[in-house]
Amino acid sequence: MSLCDLDAVEQRRRIGTKEISPVELLESSLERIEAVNGRVNAVVAMDVENARAQAKDAEKAVLDGDDLGLLHGLPVGIKDLEATAGLRTTYGSMIYENHVPEEDDLSVSNARDEGALILAKTNTPEFGAGANTRNSVYGATGNPFNPDLTPAGSSGGSAAALACGMVSLASGSDYGGSLRTPAGFCGVTGFRPSPGVVPVPKRSVALNPYSVQGGMGRTVADVSLMIAALTSADIGDPFSQAVDTELLEPLGDIDLGSLRVAFSEDLGCAPVDNDIRKVFNEKCSTFRGVFAEAQDRDPELLDVHEAFEITRGVNFIGAHAERVKNHSDILGPNVIDNVTRGLEYSAGDVGWANAEQSKIYQNVMDMFEDVDLLICPTASVSPFPHEQWFVEEINGEKMPTYMRWLALSYGLTMALPVVCSLPVGVDHKGMPFGIQIAGPNGSDRFVLQAAYALERHLASQPAMTRPRPDLAALAS
Repeated sequence: MSLCDLDAVEQRRRIGTKEISPVELLESSLERIEAVNGRVNAVVAMDVENARAQAKDAEKAVLDGDDLGLLHGLPVGIKDLEATAGLRTTYGSMIYENHVPEEDDLSVSNARDEGALILAKTNTPEFGAGANTRNSVYGATGNPFNPDLTPAGSSGGSAAALACGMVSLASGSDYGGSLRTPAGFCGVTGFRPSPGVVPVPKRSVALNPYSVQGGMGRTVADVSLMIAALTSADIGDPFSQAVDTELLEPLGDIDLGSLRVAFSEDLGCAPVDNDIRKVFNEKCSTFRGVFAEAQDRDPELLDVHEAFEITRGVNFIGAHAERVKNHSDILGPNVIDNVTRGLEYSAGDVGWANAEQSKIYQNVMDMFEDVDLLICPTASVSPFPHEQWFVEEINGEKMPTYMRWLALSYGLTMALPVVCSLPVGVDHKGMPFGIQIAGPNGSDRFVLQAAYALERHLASQPAMTRPRPDLAALAS
């Protein structure tokens, strides 16, 4: 096993005890990128010279006995939707093909402040629109378990890079499932926190609680470490509040036998491939019995599809209408589609969607009075070819929009929950399979602890643990 294959928490521990050097760890990551990135195209821009200089400084700090940050010496990948000072940031768009920011986004500067080595940018669809990581700047990212298939999106580059050991941790963002679906497709862990836990100041649509910054890691402890490094308070984000200090502490034990859990194979509204339903139910049958109570129950999400399409369309108008107006000749189809459909809605439609979302939120909050957690599949299908822009049909039913196959994730988004996507082995095609573990808005620490406890419980079952890609095959 190479150093880059160790879990991030273990890497950080060994750096702190001087068992390994940040320089050695960085070189291990660079060797892995050189070996396999050509097949998966997860890492798209790099700052090797600066990262090596940072690694030497990090090594000196350890030897000098300095105080070390949470991410000290860890190579980190930053999703290409986040600005990185001095490092090319394209947002996956030809409009910004040669853009090099002068300042970091807050999440990036927070990671740097905690000692992260900002090594690389990870690929994303244009402006994060769509769950297939491909764009006109860098091309498509392949799934590490089969590079002809997609890692999903929009944090697909981060998920693929983590699965291959190219970086120790990676950033990501989530609206309709952009952290969760790639985690499920690539066999890693993704965490969607409550709005404002990772502040995003100065964004184009400030009053948008559906889009959040989060983190990705290979394990629950890893992603918890990433969230601890990224969380802060900043009034530039209207949803930011005082930092939950419990998020800064290592995860502790939680008694699974004390929890009441609802299981839902489709949230009562999402199209789900019949084989995925079967896989989900078979996997859940191996651990349902550990909980105090396990019930089959769907949340009441009402007309969540229409409410999601309208609110998403309006937010896209605010963020991208001028780009569509001025650059439609070089924009991809997803951004144009969202803005175009958004402009067709009336003020009455928007008012209805906001009211409907409020009802959905309250329904789900009411459900969490009766249960502690909700568990459902992360994705509705097995990974598909990245040549396809999206899933066009499920079980013979044509999808009405390019987003409908993501209803398992965006259905939850509309209730503003906390969600951890946890890998639990492989599906019927031998590809990674994940489950979503959801709790109510504000339950970040609780959901992480529950996911951590379940991960540890499943560790003794090889068929239920995190799958690993064939690195030798990728390298060849």
